[in-house]
Amino acid sequence: MSHYPATRLRRPRASAWSRRMHAETTLTSADLIWPLFIAEGRGVEEPIASLPGVSRWSVDGIVARAKEARDLGIPCIALFPNTQPDRRTDDGKEALNPDNLMCRAIRALKDAVPDIGVLTDVALDPYTSHGHDGLLDESGYVLNDATAEVLVGQALNQAAAGADIIAPSDMMDGRVGLIRDALEADGHVNVQIMSYAAKYASGFYGPFRDAVGSRGLLKGDKKTYQMDPANAEEALREVALDLAEGADSVMVKPGLPYLDIILRVKDRFEVPVFAYQVSGEYAMLEAAVAAGAAERDAVVLETLMAFKRAGCSGVLTYHALHAAKLLAK
Repeated sequence: MSHYPATRLRRPRASAWSRRMHAETTLTSADLIWPLFIAEGRGVEEPIASLPGVSRWSVDGIVARAKEARDLGIPCIALFPNTQPDRRTDDGKEALNPDNLMCRAIRALKDAVPDIGVLTDVALDPYTSHGHDGLLDESGYVLNDATAEVLVGQALNQAAAGADIIAPSDMMDGRVGLIRDALEADGHVNVQIMSYAAKYASGFYGPFRDAVGSRGLLKGDKKTYQMDPANAEEALREVALDLAEGADSVMVKPGLPYLDIILRVKDRFEVPVFAYQVSGEYAMLEAAVAAGAAERDAVVLETLMAFKRAGCSGVLTYHALHAAKLLAK
């Protein structure tokens, strides 16, 4: 490399066209997945206080949001149900109901907006009365193998309703292989699995638990199945196992605090890696904007670009619609 003044690194930055031409990373609406929360009823919108600007929508509202997403070039939406309290049980059996809130939303979306992808969460926390992602033993420990059996049934239930991507977020060992085998055996050969492969026991999930109605229900914590934030090598082992079991893509969750994990996973495995910019991350950005400490448009695009620069194929973000509108300008 030559030295100054022969080399002036500011030279290519001097004009907008040149900055565009030299950009190493690109962000488009096709990189976005929009998480949406489903509520019972019709014509319902329930704003979520801890997620300013985000609401729970009844199925008809979810369909309307999906049409907005499609029209802005967002390729996929992710669904999370707020199950009614009287349908929550210790065993989460509502997850297996073919007419549950999730399945009704999937069918409505595939009927009305067939050209948008539907990603569905596979875990029991939206359905259990105790707020955990699986079945508990007498001591409150989440049972791995018994939970995995229920998750298989949940995945098949969602696939039968029309889900395009099954996304197990539970962190049970071995569940990806069991779900893949079951999908193949049931004829769902083109249903993808995006595994929450490196999901950390994070403090950034609080507003999400408000959104799905599990915050007040959770007994204890999830540290026996979600990952220790101190660990990186373990994340690589988790990803390797899920890929060997049949995952088509993997996810790192949360997002910004774990950009190093995203980069290491991408470098090691060279597979599609997604990040979930989780509810606490979104809420912090919105709080900064509300306090006058940040400008929304700039920080939304900058954080999403950080995910792409780290190696992400795409990002689940509550800012998806806003970002897509900015990118369309």
